[in-house]
Amino acid sequence: MSEHHRTISRCAIGVAAAALIAAASLTTAEEAGPDQRLSFDVSEGMNLNSFLREGPIAAHLLLRSGQDPRVLVAFPAGNSGVGLWFSHNDRPITWALQGRPQPLRDLDEKGRRRYGIVAEVSATGADLAIKQAVLSSIRVLRDYQGLGTAPADVAVSPQFTAQKIIWVRDRLDGAAGYFLSVEVTHGTLHDAQITAGNDGRIGLRLTALSGETPLTPLSGLDLLEPGLATDPTARNALSFLSYREKFLAGSWRFDTYFGRDTLMSVRLLMPVLTPVAVEAGLGAVLTRLSPAGEVAHEEDIGESAVLTHRRAGEPISDAPIYDYKMIDGNFMLAPVIATWLLEDPRGRSRAAAFLASPDRRNGEPPRALGADLLSNLRLVLRGATAFADDPRALHLVALKPGLDVGQWRDSGEGLGRGRFPYDVNAIFVPAALSAASDLFQSGLLDAYITAADRVEFARAAAMARIWNAKAGALFEVDVPNDVATQKIASYAAQLGVSVAKARTSIGASPVRFHALSLAADGTAVPIINSDEGFELLFGHPSTAMLHQAITALMRPFPAGLLTDVGIVVANPVYATPEVQARFTKNAYHGAVVWSWQQAVLAAGLDRQLKRQDLSHAAKRRLLSAQTELWSAIDAARAVRNSELWSWSYADGHYQVAPFGASQADVDESNAAQLWSTVYLAIPVPAPRSR
Repeated sequence: MSEHHRTISRCAIGVAAAALIAAASLTTAEEAGPDQRLSFDVSEGMNLNSFLREGPIAAHLLLRSGQDPRVLVAFPAGNSGVGLWFSHNDRPITWALQGRPQPLRDLDEKGRRRYGIVAEVSATGADLAIKQAVLSSIRVLRDYQGLGTAPADVAVSPQFTAQKIIWVRDRLDGAAGYFLSVEVTHGTLHDAQITAGNDGRIGLRLTALSGETPLTPLSGLDLLEPGLATDPTARNALSFLSYREKFLAGSWRFDTYFGRDTLMSVRLLMPVLTPVAVEAGLGAVLTRLSPAGEVAHEEDIGESAVLTHRRAGEPISDAPIYDYKMIDGNFMLAPVIATWLLEDPRGRSRAAAFLASPDRRNGEPPRALGADLLSNLRLVLRGATAFADDPRALHLVALKPGLDVGQWRDSGEGLGRGRFPYDVNAIFVPAALSAASDLFQSGLLDAYITAADRVEFARAAAMARIWNAKAGALFEVDVPNDVATQKIASYAAQLGVSVAKARTSIGASPVRFHALSLAADGTAVPIINSDEGFELLFGHPSTAMLHQAITALMRPFPAGLLTDVGIVVANPVYATPEVQARFTKNAYHGAVVWSWQQAVLAAGLDRQLKRQDLSHAAKRRLLSAQTELWSAIDAARAVRNSELWSWSYADGHYQVAPFGASQADVDESNAAQLWSTVYLAIPVPAPRSR
């Protein structure tokens, strides 16, 4: 995506200071082959992240400063990693890199290959006391970071030499495992205590290795069409996360396949991805479908899979285990793949060959990707039938029994304890039905379809019309003006933010928006949310619905979602105090800004502006929203490739607060997030006079 220049507000200056993104030793993605080096840094809050990829080596070094310092290296190979946590300090530690991390290949004592990095780092501020090392799957490291415990199975004792500590172990199934060494190059080591030199500095040489099988990089002209994606920061992040086997959701915490993340990222990046890259992403989703056609949410691989099989009393195995608890991906696949196969000229020319490609799952007879797709489309039709036959709230698509998650807001409180998500039911189900009908009519499925399928697919278009007409209305929330005015004032006071613009934005009219979800009894969970962006990207809303959606999204927070530094993804201003307490700016899916949600909205606005059936007044409203949105996007440009961020408020302005920097934050943002790179494909609107 080309650079978009605007006057930098003082809140944006704060952003740049808080989250400076620097690139070093870069090879441009168009010039780089799969074996050339990609090396870049991202400094965000208390985390200094250094990424390196060269040939089979891919590693993400994270240095966490502050009073609870840690060092961590994540490897996309096997979703593996090594981490070292230090004891709490009264004085904060500050880490620094001393030169670029370098790639390293070696053999373990059994002659098996390992791949990793060597890095020279320094720490100032206090001495370091080693608390715990964890070498295993990233899932294990992620759980240790959040819970402070790791399975006893993966425990490893340190080996001490004069100035070096080594941790090394095989994987639990005996395969090549993990290695971490910390050599003190400045200061002294005594047992597990590292003491600074007379100048107050500690110098360390870190060596981190994994024996997991490397992935095959997608980079350069294999990844991006030439000349179309020019933002080097986003290109770097996308390159690090892109492989022929799969796209990674984000690093460090999700260095493996996630179905929803892949689908949404491929959809948004499609204009700039090469056909090889698009089909790598779509193929990864199709080959991980369940026998019933469900999209896999996450995969359990490497040592995490070994642990899971062992705990289940099964034979020792690293066979992947797929998680099918999410429901949104099931209805996202069809509209995304239809965009490629039916709308993109490149995809249309390759459609039949792509669908005929074999799905070579381990241990299973190969079948065509077209047969995989058909299994998902059958699932879509089955899941949509009850509501199409009798459009009542309790016939909507619900979360799976016993689960409180099922779509992208997949923290326990993300849906406000609702059971029927708005985005799935009002947007993705009708979009999937329409796509199923279009794919059927195209003839691309003829080689895989049965006579019984033809009867079912003949209903898909009519079912889509019923869902479009009936589902969204069940989520309507209508707040009287006097109630809205009172609640906005009360909530603004609670948050310590200005109320003036928010109060003015609602005028004298009632406030209307779509609920985040419906509870089990069909009542609305009244939280303003950013999921309206999906309707703009996938739907064809009426002028009235466009106006309602844009108004709800773009009102100034806390009346709507718009702040100086982005669109928050949830606003509980009209909910109960108990719900408000669960949707704070410290909650993972609370009143925080997710980069990709803004990208969805930006792409959706661009798509709606291309419609020929909208009035000039409707187009003006869309253009106004587009200008406001891009102003907020630009203000947080320095963190745009991150997963999410929070905010602070001072002197009448919102400012970026990196998520995970506050002790109150429930989690930590990824420095490189797949669906945050999608701005590479979203056209930046030309500046307009006001």
